Amino acid sequence: MRTLQTAALLASTAGAALMAGLFCAFAYAVMPGLSRTDDRAFVQSMRHINRAVINGWFLVPFLLPLPSLVLATVLAAKGHGPEGLPWIIAALVLYGAAFLVTGTRNVPLNDALDKVAPDTAPERLRDARAAFEGPWARWNTVRAVLHTASLGALLWALHLHGAAAQG
Repeated sequence: MRTLQTAALLASTAGAALMAGLFCAFAYAVMPGLSRTDDRAFVQSMRHINRAVINGWFLVPFLLPLPSLVLATVLAAKGHGPEGLPWIIAALVLYGAAFLVTGTRNVPLNDALDKVAPDTAPERLRDARAAFEGPWARWNTVRAVLHTASLGALLWALHLHGAAAQG
């Protein structure tokens, strides 16, 4: 069971690291870069990004940590590597919160922006951008911080798990 817990922790850590990196990159590079474009380019670019990101390369590391963390939590609670349990629970809570932010904040903003046709009048593009850009960037920063904190908790849980295995 300890090997299964190690695998669950490693899968969760890899997913959390990839998501933290993706959302941090949006916070410090993608959104600041797009902020320098005109309204039409901004709306078109975000629509393209939001459609392109829904693929296996995103969905596997985004979704896999949740069941992996639940499994690692259950195994630790049953005595299979319990030393990291508080950190595994913290990682699960943080990752779950980030997942909820994505689903309840960023995705609805993406969906609203997706309804704006590229050939829309300039004032409608400006309004759509204004309704999207600030809130999306703020919530993206929140999820970036949550994923990064989850990653930190997972790294510490892995350290404790490995140290206990070496005895």
